[in-house]
Amino acid sequence: MKTMPTRAAALSAALFLAVSGTAAAARAAAAEAPTGHHSADTALADDFSSVTRTTQWQLTKEVKLKFPTFHTEGIAYGADHIFLSAVEILQPTVKYPSPKGAYDRTPGRGRGHLFVMDKDGNLQRDIVLGEGDMYHPGGIDFDGTNIWVPVAQYRPNSSAIIYRVNATTLDVHRQFEVNDHFGGIVMDRQTGHLVGNTWGSRRFAEWNLAGKQLAIWDNPDFLIDYQDCKYVPNAKMLCGGVTNLPQTPAAGSDSATYELGGAALIDLRTHQTIRDIPISKWSTAGHAATRNPFAMTATGNHLTMSVAPDNGDEGNGTEILTYDATTGQ
Repeated sequence: MKTMPTRAAALSAALFLAVSGTAAAARAAAAEAPTGHHSADTALADDFSSVTRTTQWQLTKEVKLKFPTFHTEGIAYGADHIFLSAVEILQPTVKYPSPKGAYDRTPGRGRGHLFVMDKDGNLQRDIVLGEGDMYHPGGIDFDGTNIWVPVAQYRPNSSAIIYRVNATTLDVHRQFEVNDHFGGIVMDRQTGHLVGNTWGSRRFAEWNLAGKQLAIWDNPDFLIDYQDCKYVPNAKMLCGGVTNLPQTPAAGSDSATYELGGAALIDLRTHQTIRDIPISKWSTAGHAATRNPFAMTATGNHLTMSVAPDNGDEGNGTEILTYDATTGQ
């Protein structure tokens, strides 16, 4: 004969299910959350705050990439790999005579890449990212576990997909989609939120990992357009970039421009620029060193900057250039 469960047994079973469900949810959340929150190592922020226009950057290493890199965008260094984002243009965008709705140009056509290399720059894997008109990867960030990659339409006021790529397994996860072109992203290690910058870095937005927008603000700085940003402990981001400015035309020409390269340290809480500086270093093809991929580390009062300003079809092709500087002198 079957016996009916007692009230105590039923309550015990219900409690077990509730605890198990909560634990499962916690495990699922932890699997998607970044590691390394609340780092107290502020050496990079401290050292960059000592950089001036007279700081001497010395080229110490050049790594030539021996595979097609197309138009490079962002760089990140994992424990075992170098990650480089790039866009392959199959059909260029074309400006409309007048805007059509929110768009000022055609979508064009292309393919987004996240190249995975060993520490010597040898290609190990080419991860293709994007959907439909969203084929333009931007600046990327590494949170200690994942590489975060925005892939946007190649036009302002459009849309983008935020991807999370596990730096060890190289598994790709489509995190969420957002309105507007976001050409760079940073993972805030303290909050676990993502911060992105729009076309020309004129605005920033903050989201949780589910894609809910938590804040949006205008960029108060106009020195350069940020191309590639990285999180800096604590609660800051360091961005490299470039802008094209007019200059006096040379004889016989109608106009002339030059590239102003630089970097900026930004407070993720106040949204203010703490320090921004021009960086007058140039690539083989004559581009500002901070034109596209940009990363920086600090050891003591020693800064190391890694950049890859040239496209695959320019000059000697893409090279990862390493510059070193000493601060506090």
